[in-house]
Amino acid sequence: MKSTGGKKPQLAADKRYTKAKPAARRKPAAKRKRRAPARKRNPIVAFFRGILRWILRLLWWITWRVTAVVAVVVGLAVAYVYVSLPDVAHLLDGRARGSVTLLDRDGEVFAWRGDQFGGAVTAETVSRHLKNAVVATEDRRFYMHPGVDPIGIASAVRINLREGRGPLSGHGGSTITQQTAKLLCLGVEFDKDTWKDEATYIADCRRGSLGRKIKEAIYALAMEVKYTKDEILSVYLNRAYLGGGAYGAEAAAQRYFGKHAAQLNVAESAMLAGLLTAPSTLSPTSNLERSQNRASVVVQLMQEQGYLSASDAAVALANPAVLSAAAEAQAGGYFADWVMETAPDYFARDTTEDVIIKSTLDQRIQRAAEDALTFIFENKVRDGSKAQAAIIVMSADGAVRGMVGGRKTKVSGAFNRATQAKRQTGSAFKPFVYATALEMGYHYDSVIVDEPYCLNIPGSGRWCPENYTRKHYGRVTLAEALRQSLNVPAVKVSESVGRDLVRRVASDFGIESDLAAGPALALGASESTLLEMTGAYAGILNGGSSVTPYGLVELRLLGDDNPMIATTSGIGERVIQRAAAEELIYMMSRVVNGGTGARAALPGREAAGKTGTTQAARDAWFLGFTADYVAGVWMGYDDNTPLSGVTGGGLPAEIWKETMVRVHEGLPAKPLPMLRAKPKQQPVRQQRRKPRDNSIENLLNRLLGR
Repeated sequence: MKSTGGKKPQLAADKRYTKAKPAARRKPAAKRKRRAPARKRNPIVAFFRGILRWILRLLWWITWRVTAVVAVVVGLAVAYVYVSLPDVAHLLDGRARGSVTLLDRDGEVFAWRGDQFGGAVTAETVSRHLKNAVVATEDRRFYMHPGVDPIGIASAVRINLREGRGPLSGHGGSTITQQTAKLLCLGVEFDKDTWKDEATYIADCRRGSLGRKIKEAIYALAMEVKYTKDEILSVYLNRAYLGGGAYGAEAAAQRYFGKHAAQLNVAESAMLAGLLTAPSTLSPTSNLERSQNRASVVVQLMQEQGYLSASDAAVALANPAVLSAAAEAQAGGYFADWVMETAPDYFARDTTEDVIIKSTLDQRIQRAAEDALTFIFENKVRDGSKAQAAIIVMSADGAVRGMVGGRKTKVSGAFNRATQAKRQTGSAFKPFVYATALEMGYHYDSVIVDEPYCLNIPGSGRWCPENYTRKHYGRVTLAEALRQSLNVPAVKVSESVGRDLVRRVASDFGIESDLAAGPALALGASESTLLEMTGAYAGILNGGSSVTPYGLVELRLLGDDNPMIATTSGIGERVIQRAAAEELIYMMSRVVNGGTGARAALPGREAAGKTGTTQAARDAWFLGFTADYVAGVWMGYDDNTPLSGVTGGGLPAEIWKETMVRVHEGLPAKPLPMLRAKPKQQPVRQQRRKPRDNSIENLLNRLLGR
């Protein structure tokens, strides 16, 4: 073998492993993690866990498939509703009826009737405070949800359950979009053939069943797809009812504050937003303080949600919204109701148009009548009295300037005692008896004997009228008989001229109620309304021509300058000659000047009138006039209970005086158009019918066969 020089030769096996990787270092035993021994599972637990996993997988399998089906169905439903939705402009005015705006004689608004709509507004054109107040109050997440707010619904359910109600009772969690869908009645329009009236239709639209809620949610989702948020809010602002007959923000702004919706300040905006929860209850014309309290809550919500700074909120709370002068006055509620009744139904109660009615109302005179009535009842009527009263003031041509139908003057739709109550007139009817006699040729100084007097009435027997004082005064003139309101002379005159003629004269003067057929006609046994009687007295003042009381001057459609209906005067045909009317006015002036109506005398101004008290004092009247105005007053109980210590010359005369003093403030005194000097005994004018003898006694003797 060959020598290696002392070195050991390398083995072939060593060459093979020269490139091999070095062995991995083993971790120290202390740091090496030991594998835990396998734990043996409990077979029972494993079994139930397997079942639970299977159930959960099954539920998930069912849930996602049901969810997918529901999503498809909802999507199809939303698509179907989406296709049926009209352009947003067609949704702004949804009233089934139109509105009536009533103007006074000066063209100022004093009342509204029907469904008031001030005009379309948008979320961009109204005051930003109003927009913010509505969102803060009704739906704070309005700009975040897709039409339905699960968070709001969950919160509402929680509140309802906490307050002991059902989950869907009370708070509904509805969004503004859902409320708008409800206002649109889910696209179903009013149909007279389907619903008996509009109230039934609205009640059906407001149903809160689960099925209805689902339809409402689908409709809301479709609206969110079809319209922008501001368009939905615009529909809501135009359709929402805000009390007082006002539909929409513009109508409410005009109704309560006399300004446009774009001009509302924070306090006013908060008040309107507060009305959305209960418009009739919270209406400021019903209870201003309650409405202001609700508005303060809205202001606080606006501040909490960042719409108002602390300083702006403080200013709004310190200066709550107040009503405009027209809304606060609520003038002429009875008058407005009467004018609506006199207008054609298709232009008033059943109108689908917006109508403007200019009337004869004078708001100064209306306030005078209301204040006079309040003053007398507060100062001269015992506390707790249920007695009622009514007042009418009109011009000589029949234009009604003021009307009070009861002690509650700030009302609408109430029973109007001035136009609806038919009551016996008592001695207030006597001027028409004497008007008939004067027209036939007698004079104020014609003599009649006041003495015991009886008549045999077929079917009733003997009837003997008596004077109120139970005394007789012998020979008296017609003027004296009227001044003292003597009953016997009035009956004698009526019998002498003929009851039929007296009825005809009274009817021609405007008393349309059925008039008594017997001799008690002369004593006011017939029934009439205060409106008829005041109109008849206006006929005496204007010189003897009939009068039809009227309140409607002009009726036109909104936006149309040409009136559909117009009235310029209520004067009709002549009933008695002017000379007879002048004598009658003179006779009636003596009633006020020292007669039964002395308590109605006006300081520094001529007045004429007549008292009236019915049997057992169930009705008390005073009607009269100055050269400027005619006024009538009635007082009594609605149930015909007799008045205690009241006659026509008492409280009614005082109410009349208080009214007329206020009415004539600032007006110069004018003389009455009456006879001024004793007329000479001359032949009766040809246009009058001349009796065979100017002595009423002779006529009576012939009538009774003496």
